[in-house]
Amino acid sequence: MQLSIDRVNAMDQESFVRLFGGIFEHSPWVAERAWETRPFGDFGALHAAMVRVVSAVPPTQQVALLRVHPDLAGKEAEEGSMTQHSVAEQASAGLDALSRAEIARIRELNLRYRARHGFPFIIAVRRYTKDGIFREFERRLGNDSAAELDECLAQIFAITRLRVQAIVGE
Repeated sequence: MQLSIDRVNAMDQESFVRLFGGIFEHSPWVAERAWETRPFGDFGALHAAMVRVVSAVPPTQQVALLRVHPDLAGKEAEEGSMTQHSVAEQASAGLDALSRAEIARIRELNLRYRARHGFPFIIAVRRYTKDGIFREFERRLGNDSAAELDECLAQIFAITRLRVQAIVGE
């Protein structure tokens, strides 16, 4: 779908949230608040407005945002309850076709990461190979939780930038 920024700026809040509300996983509040900052000069400015919304909320709300994300190749993937965005993203890195040993390893990493940090491991999977994801998982397990909050938000911002580009065809 090709949209002009003028068309996006002319949308009422309901239409805007219907189109962009899924950009941040299960968090339409980001689009609702970003809409209030229109007009956007371009689609990069639209995404930047969404990033500012997330960056402006307290850390407790940022952690809540992280917690609505699915574990990599986790329960949501098995149940088929992930968003279409997440399904496509995880499949792009081969996380939908893991061996039994890889499934066991990723489950163990997910458990360790959540136990250490209190939120799921988040990575822009489209930018990594399956092996690269496992390496990042291991490396980031050693970080402190404040650093991981920052890293997860940076990863979410990369993911959401790609999602906005997919919608607007930039």
